Amino acid sequence: MEVILAKTAGFCFGVKRAVDTVYEQTGKGNVYTYGPIIHNEEVVKDLESKGVKILNSEEELKALDKGTVVIRSHGVDRHIYDIINEKKLELVDATCPFVKKIHNIVDKDSREGRQIVIIGSREHPEVQAICGWCNSNPVVLENVDDAKRFEVDSKTELSIVAQTTFNHNNFNKIVEIFNEKGYNITVYNTICNATAVRQKEAAEIASQVDAMIVIGGRNSSNTQKLYDISKKECANTYYIQTLDDLDLATLESVDRVGITAGASTPHHIIKEVHGSMADEFGKMLEDSFAEDNRISPGKIVKGTVIDVKDDEIILNINYKADGIITKNEFSNDPNVSLKDKVHVDDEIEAKVIKTNDGDGQVLLSVKRVAAEKANEELEAAFNNEEVLKGVVTQVVDGGLGVTVGEARVFIPASLVSDTYEKDLSKYKDQEIEFKLTEFNPRKRRIIGNRKVLIEAEKKAAKEALFARINVGDVVEGSVKNVTDFGAFIDLGGADGLLHISEMSWGRVDSPKKLFKVGDNVKAFIKDINGEKIALSLKFEDSNPWLTAAEKYAIGNVVTGRVARMTDFGAFVELEPGVDALLHVSQISRERIEKPSSVLSVGQEVEVKVVDIKPEDRKISLSMKALLPEIETPAEEENEDAYVDEAPADEAAEAAVEETVEEAPVKEEAEEAVEETPAAEEAPAEEE
Repeated sequence: MEVILAKTAGFCFGVKRAVDTVYEQTGKGNVYTYGPIIHNEEVVKDLESKGVKILNSEEELKALDKGTVVIRSHGVDRHIYDIINEKKLELVDATCPFVKKIHNIVDKDSREGRQIVIIGSREHPEVQAICGWCNSNPVVLENVDDAKRFEVDSKTELSIVAQTTFNHNNFNKIVEIFNEKGYNITVYNTICNATAVRQKEAAEIASQVDAMIVIGGRNSSNTQKLYDISKKECANTYYIQTLDDLDLATLESVDRVGITAGASTPHHIIKEVHGSMADEFGKMLEDSFAEDNRISPGKIVKGTVIDVKDDEIILNINYKADGIITKNEFSNDPNVSLKDKVHVDDEIEAKVIKTNDGDGQVLLSVKRVAAEKANEELEAAFNNEEVLKGVVTQVVDGGLGVTVGEARVFIPASLVSDTYEKDLSKYKDQEIEFKLTEFNPRKRRIIGNRKVLIEAEKKAAKEALFARINVGDVVEGSVKNVTDFGAFIDLGGADGLLHISEMSWGRVDSPKKLFKVGDNVKAFIKDINGEKIALSLKFEDSNPWLTAAEKYAIGNVVTGRVARMTDFGAFVELEPGVDALLHVSQISRERIEKPSSVLSVGQEVEVKVVDIKPEDRKISLSMKALLPEIETPAEEENEDAYVDEAPADEAAEAAVEETVEEAPVKEEAEEAVEETPAAEEAPAEEE
């Protein structure tokens, strides 16, 4: 028999402070407590024996002429203080500081016009005292159903507090209901931390034992909650006030017993119950060894193999009957050969399943011993947050079944990876690594988490990447995703954005025509802004403007393609990244209203360079200059000369200059900017 005592059992800080305070007053005479100092009959009786009396109403308080009044740990209404002061009685305030904090909150917020909502038991003195510090009528909600029924104008500002001993999980559920209703709430989590820790520990112990003992006064709210929590985890949960209430006979057949106690339970009572149980079960254990029958279900025994058959193993276990291990209880592998694995005279450790299998023999299990040992290893790994390895032996819609030794671990689909994976079949028969995030073998809940390792690995890779990269570095990566505004490149730890404007010195109509997922890309880092990396393929040594002055010197005749047109001219692409302006006045000797009347996008044209400014990335072209001279009468020549040599009209002169600025990295996909080619910056020079 193993007895597990909760570390948090017994007096909390506030209760101990209140009880000690009363005991300090006992020698003075005429000492009263307003209500029982705590909800524990043993403590109250002991204080009464020392002369401390209980005031149960305001009338009894008002009837006093002298004496000391101790305010209990639960606190009292504000007007009780007024009565004590009016009666000139000595006041000793033992209100728990955590309860006093709630009084201050509701006092302040109710003065500011906020509706106070108290989560707790209406009949509990702590809640009644909190109500007494509100400056308007508060609302008390005891459970989830109360919260669902609660209705208030959506404009009302609510302040939510909780009884210090309220169930933490239920409090969160009620708050969630308020959030779902869209109320304007301010939530104060006033549940005592000691209460939350005590409740959590009780649940953990109860889930691991065969029987649970909860010690505390019958009127203790926090003890009742400990009992309710324990009862959910362990059906054999018993509520007692003292050792006298405990029937040890009901616990004779259990292996593990847990003990916890409410915040108002004195330590000596807990110690008495714990010590008596240990003594009683120690005696029971000695008596059981004195009996002939020392074999019982759950017991681990060792035996020597005396025979091996195709479907079972027979052991001598030094008992009046032999032990039998069936093939099914030897291994989870249905194809295992017992004769290959086990031989006569081998010593085997097994667990007793039945003391009589129907034929007078003891049914044993090897695989359950192995599973228990594996579970012990898993528990250690869980406590130490170790990384485990296991083989995926089962794939279901909800996740993966992983075998670690003889133990089974389930990894939910949401914890298999850091991204959603619709098809988990690829993991079948694969060895994977994971951590345990939940370990409760009694409820068959051993939960693994692979996602946390992937996230940690990516975080480390990201930190390493940012530690080594700088603006200007050349990096390599693979295309992870392609959008209309650019491509995301996986650099091994973080993604870099290769914006459409940085893919080429020339115009790119669609990134999807240049890249596909999986392509390898070599680019340089243009900018690093926090965790955003901007990439570029516009390497300076490949800048076409480096050689443009030589290729497109004034007077050179070149061929280009009409890329786009405006009212004042056409832009001709001489090579990717180099656009030049063919002004409307330079298309023909005849006056042309719009370039589109004689040219079309994509048309190849032969032109003459009439001006170039490499530093501004501007080139002016002329088709007219390549036309043959036409002899005309002097008067017509003068007229033509006037037309030809006239400067571009004011609209052309005022054309918006285009600069070849590098497009900034966009914060989001939808912020992709519209590119404007460089050559559109200025109208043609006057001829």
